[in-house]
Amino acid sequence: MKISVVHAGLFKLDGGAMFGVVPKKMWGKIIESDENNMVTWATRSILIEHGDRKILVDTGIGNKQDDKFRSHFEPHGDMDLMGSLLESKIHPEEITDVFLTHLHFDHVGGAVYIDEKGRFKNTFPNATYWSNEKQWNWAMKPNMRERASFLKENFVPLKESGKLQFIDVQKDPVQWMDKLSVRFTYGHTEAMMILHAETERGPLVFCADLLPSIHHIGLPYVMSYDIRPLDSLKEKEDLAFGALEGQWNLFLEHDANNEVCTVKKNDRGRIIIDKVFNW
Repeated sequence: MKISVVHAGLFKLDGGAMFGVVPKKMWGKIIESDENNMVTWATRSILIEHGDRKILVDTGIGNKQDDKFRSHFEPHGDMDLMGSLLESKIHPEEITDVFLTHLHFDHVGGAVYIDEKGRFKNTFPNATYWSNEKQWNWAMKPNMRERASFLKENFVPLKESGKLQFIDVQKDPVQWMDKLSVRFTYGHTEAMMILHAETERGPLVFCADLLPSIHHIGLPYVMSYDIRPLDSLKEKEDLAFGALEGQWNLFLEHDANNEVCTVKKNDRGRIIIDKVFNW
């Protein structure tokens, strides 16, 4: 199994929203914000090459949104999804599967593009796209908190193309493919999928928005975007103890500077970041 990091660009989100009840007096010491309280985050994906499959995990924001949208989230950076893939000598037609952790715009936006005739087209024409029925139904009838995050032009065309399939949601982890399993979480959004990969370098866990950055390892650091923050607390705790006991490598999708981390216990018995490194 070969895993490559795919950089899909940078964007900005409000620092207060990203750190929830933690005041800026505290989070401002660990990460910089601009004059509008906006903090820069990554949209970082991975490419898994395993057997005859080339699996892309999440797709970033994409580039089809209008100027008003861009003014809110300020997408920027030298790298985008397609450029990063081409740098790895991977063409869109070669991708066999696209695993979507959930259907928020910063995770699924690059799955669909608009062609020269104004039609919505799958970015990866030969790929099967993977979500689950609970998340799909949730996204199709969004609540007020998430309505701005579920943009139907990002995912409805996938189903209309016949290329969307659902992974069966279960309480326990589901074996999806060889050496790839899925765990479902409910704090951030309904049935977000956390992908576990068994690699030659040890287990790699694609944390999605359960642990968006190293700065969120502290349990109270829960995003205001989460629909069930108390569930997020428990799920983060389970992730941290699992990572400690299983020596998991935790892949950080939104950390602008750090790709992967491991954890350890400090002298007070708290789980903290141990090592930070690039995959």
